[in-house]
Amino acid sequence: MRNGMDKIKRFIDCYVPITTCTLRCHYCYITQHGLFAQKIPKLKYSVETVRKALSKERLGGTCLINFCAAGETLLLKELLDYVRALLEEGHYVMIVTNATVSSRFDEVVKFPPTLLRRLFFKFSYHYLELKQKNLLEKFFKNIQKVRDAGCSFTLEVTPSDELIPFIDEMNQKAVEELGAIPHVTVARDERDPEKLPILTEMSKEEYKEVWGKFHSALFDYKMELFEVRRTEFCYAGEWSFYLNLGTGMMSQCYKSLKEQNIFEHPEQPIVFCPIGNNCLEHHCYNGHVWIALGDIPELLAPTYAELRNRVCEDGSEWINPEMKSFMGSKLFESNKSYTSEEKAVVNKKLHRLIVRRHLKHRVANLLKVVRREK
Repeated sequence: MRNGMDKIKRFIDCYVPITTCTLRCHYCYITQHGLFAQKIPKLKYSVETVRKALSKERLGGTCLINFCAAGETLLLKELLDYVRALLEEGHYVMIVTNATVSSRFDEVVKFPPTLLRRLFFKFSYHYLELKQKNLLEKFFKNIQKVRDAGCSFTLEVTPSDELIPFIDEMNQKAVEELGAIPHVTVARDERDPEKLPILTEMSKEEYKEVWGKFHSALFDYKMELFEVRRTEFCYAGEWSFYLNLGTGMMSQCYKSLKEQNIFEHPEQPIVFCPIGNNCLEHHCYNGHVWIALGDIPELLAPTYAELRNRVCEDGSEWINPEMKSFMGSKLFESNKSYTSEEKAVVNKKLHRLIVRRHLKHRVANLLKVVRREK
């Protein structure tokens, strides 16, 4: 039991609508789709509105909120205003970044220490791009700056076939600067948006052999989940949800059957609805978050802290005790599970939505055929 410590009530994956980036990694999803030229948008909803919409009272407790853009998250100048407001609300916040926008880290370290202890950075270690652009020194300096200020962090590599000859020097640099080698994720090929297979020319066995040498709990667990379709009852949509910071639209997960704007009327309660046994994804490619945090209670999974932390050569850790404790909690510890009858009601309701969606698509396709024939 975790006496006196915060436990996670909900996880919110908050999309920051930016595709612009300071890097041009060949394996990046934005590179694959050619979206780098898009401008940085101006957000519609104020910091005060977003804080009210995501208040602890409205959400039912303390949440873990992740900010991530398709491009570089911290290129949104006002993002740290939203981050600070949600930290002041009492939530725990994560930011995904490539650590190249130095001015943002200068701003972060000015936050009060009580807020910094609840702030976590997921630093994407794009080694080849950083090396080519002579940005490695800046990259590690920014990480060390927020680490020394009291923030937690993790270092993550996107594995690519081109990176393999540089693994040893990449790891050596990480150990020299941060005391441990990086974690490894699993790169997905978004050119196949339906199946999202592993992005590699190697076989799955070869891939696991090469990148498994990192002894990364993150990589090992992601490989366990990759290409496995989930049929269990999932509480995504109730215990967790996907949110667009630009539009205020909340959806159950990346593919959703129900959506609502939760920024438009923040004084009104949010209508939560789990996805149940109706997952629309080919596989839960980000299950290292959703499942690890507890969206499918019956699946035994490492804690999110275990997937992100490293113990350094000097015995220190990447994640501080307060954040480690919170990331070690599970969603099912703070939420009520459904009875069999309640699950059946949810599934019946969502099944009707699935049928309607299929019919709508069939009608749309028929209309396209009719227009072509004309």
